[in-house]
Amino acid sequence: MATHFTLSLSPSKPFKNSTFFTKNPSLHFKKPLSITSFQSPPAAAAAAAVQTFWQWLSDQDVVSAKTPARPGLVPQGLGLVAQRDISRNEVVLEIPKKLWINPDVVAASEIGNVCGGVKPWVSVALFLIREKLKEDSTWRPYLDVLPESTNSTIFWSEEELAELQGTQLLSTTLGVKSYLQREFLKVEEEILGPHKQLFPSPVTLDDFSWAFGILRSRSFSRLRGQNLVLIPLADLVNHSPDITIEDGVYEIKGAGLFSRDLIFSLRSPISLKAGEQVLIQYNLNMSNAELAVDYGFIEAKSDRNMYTLTLQISESDPFFGDKLDIAETNGLGEIADFDIVLGNPLPPTLLPYLRLVALGGTDSFLLESIFRNTIWGHLELPVSRANEELICRVVRDACKSALSGYHTTIEEDEKLKGEELNPRLEIAVGIRAGEKKVLQQIEEIFKQRQSELDELEYYQERRLKDLGLVGEQGEIIFWESK
Repeated sequence: MATHFTLSLSPSKPFKNSTFFTKNPSLHFKKPLSITSFQSPPAAAAAAAVQTFWQWLSDQDVVSAKTPARPGLVPQGLGLVAQRDISRNEVVLEIPKKLWINPDVVAASEIGNVCGGVKPWVSVALFLIREKLKEDSTWRPYLDVLPESTNSTIFWSEEELAELQGTQLLSTTLGVKSYLQREFLKVEEEILGPHKQLFPSPVTLDDFSWAFGILRSRSFSRLRGQNLVLIPLADLVNHSPDITIEDGVYEIKGAGLFSRDLIFSLRSPISLKAGEQVLIQYNLNMSNAELAVDYGFIEAKSDRNMYTLTLQISESDPFFGDKLDIAETNGLGEIADFDIVLGNPLPPTLLPYLRLVALGGTDSFLLESIFRNTIWGHLELPVSRANEELICRVVRDACKSALSGYHTTIEEDEKLKGEELNPRLEIAVGIRAGEKKVLQQIEEIFKQRQSELDELEYYQERRLKDLGLVGEQGEIIFWESK
């Protein structure tokens, strides 16, 4: 019986809230927000807020006239500007723990008792909102330099989101917004409703989304003992796509007597002249879609363009149990995501998984228990012409279907790139073009493979060769009896 195998390329793998704000080091917070995505106040007001912020830091002995970098107005909005020449790897800022905002600060605050049972990020978000609503907040100088919104897609209007039609980024964004709504309803029921007296004024979903955006974009990660922390001043540092050094740029280290005090230390990954911006690399491994959600910008580099293929072993498959067992034995599961990057080879486990999902008919003998320890090795090579042809056809059809979901062509998007666009439309055009190029790349790979089906060597031929029954040229070897 032939296997019924279909592949539907959903606009995105679902947004999983379990990957948001966890302590798992592989699912960490992103680095600080690129100021290019700020919705900036007028220059005079911004300059005044920066000066007040600097004085606040100075009053707490965090900075001085000798501090190598200080906040300033830059072409992108706000950033850190070198006050003198700075050497590569030189420390430019050191921020003591007393100025950090993390769950410990929330626990010690007036809302600490009511936030004990919520997610750490939710507690910090509520703390930020409450301090922002308080006119006399001790954090006011810091809060006044935070953006009201960014160009992150979670803040886009419906009209702006319509420019993302057909993209995986659109579904991811809608998933994030839906997650925020669910979390806000829980917070309303468990904290905001029963404890209204703790908040100066009513808290809205927009407030909650703002705090989420601040945390998503500005929290530092991979820090000793800190999985969720805002570092005032340090989080003004901007991103540069030209910097490829990511590790060792910032750290938490001991200070004071016996190194009992903790400070956050930021280094410049490159040498700078006085007046130049201090810049870092946020994350080398993020796709443009991830950059757009977290920070509100994208890059022109081709390897930032990615499309995720999500494959699934159907529960209606007569061999579902065997296929699932094989997938799990090899580090996969019933559902598997494969990130395809523009200009890069296919992930090494994609073809074996595709062949497994499509396996059926006369090839199903490979699913028998006798082959369980060796089947993945067989799946790494073509199994049969029928199996290989099926996966080629299904993947190509799915790519064509996904491409038809966009409301523009690559040519139209490339033409738009040459025009003056507002930042959000520029993101939409770049994302659309990038995803479509990856889909075309995938379709071309499987089109080429489909044209080579007659030249491939399949399992039966390899097996006969192993038994010495077929020669290297494919000729049948007859054994003569003596």
